[in-house]
Amino acid sequence: MEFDENAQLDTSQINDIRDQGGSGGGTFGASGAGGGPSMGTVMGASMISRLFGGGIGGLIAVGLLFFILNSCSHANDAKTQAQAPTNGVQNIASTCITGADANTKPDCRIVAAVNSTQAYWSKALAGSKTPYYQAPTVFFRGSVKTACGPATAAVGPFYCPGDQKVYIDLGFFDQLRRDFGAKGGPFAETYVIAHEYGHHVQHIVGYDKLVGRDRSGPKSGSVRLELQADCFAGVWARNAVATGFVKTITQADIEDGLNAASVIGDDRIMQTAGQRVNPEKFTHGSSAQRQRWLTTGFTTGDPNKCDTWNTNQL
Repeated sequence: MEFDENAQLDTSQINDIRDQGGSGGGTFGASGAGGGPSMGTVMGASMISRLFGGGIGGLIAVGLLFFILNSCSHANDAKTQAQAPTNGVQNIASTCITGADANTKPDCRIVAAVNSTQAYWSKALAGSKTPYYQAPTVFFRGSVKTACGPATAAVGPFYCPGDQKVYIDLGFFDQLRRDFGAKGGPFAETYVIAHEYGHHVQHIVGYDKLVGRDRSGPKSGSVRLELQADCFAGVWARNAVATGFVKTITQADIEDGLNAASVIGDDRIMQTAGQRVNPEKFTHGSSAQRQRWLTTGFTTGDPNKCDTWNTNQL
């Protein structure tokens, strides 16, 4: 994956609070160095998964922490405009200026991915009954406070509907490769970001309200929500070049994205955790399902083809 060297990056869409360390975090314990998670982390992950299950990170955290699988509780449906970030933006504003920076610096790559994803959805939803409005991405390290509650880095990337922000500790991508065997690569990382912004689109349009109490199972509302977000990520990828931020996405990039989708399927996570695969506990979809819907989005480039709510062929 290559970004357009001349693209101008907009770091105002990023709230970088990594320089605050763990001071912005909550009460959850941290994983013990070289060992398993502390009891505080286990209890925290259980709570967080109920709050944040609508995202890739919730599944990863739960898979690592004894596979406590639950789903997202969308605590706040207010459709207020997300506030502009104010903390720490200078940290990346001076280093992430153009697409050339995105091609060489991991932080800037995520900035470019956020810019491109939001540019696509702003255009795709223009003129609709539910026009797109921007949501900032928060870079944090260690722990963070959100409108959905406090979270630790173990949660991974997530979208909080309460404050309509995407949160990510960039160390997650190392974890994805180290603990789950993902190939990695720039597109795998941008797929994760596009998936979380898919949840923001769902919140704007109102798809997240369809989940109701149907929180687990192979055809549950939670699974449908996650697979649709995967499909939306694929749709963005198909249209990414047209946003002006992305220069090329190759077939090899798509393979990296499909690999990332496969390692975070419910069945793969259960197997990795040494658990029996139990579809009744699915909250995000199987590896095959996640790959299929990402492919559907990329192949069609049409968000209307991402209707996971009116099909039995998940």
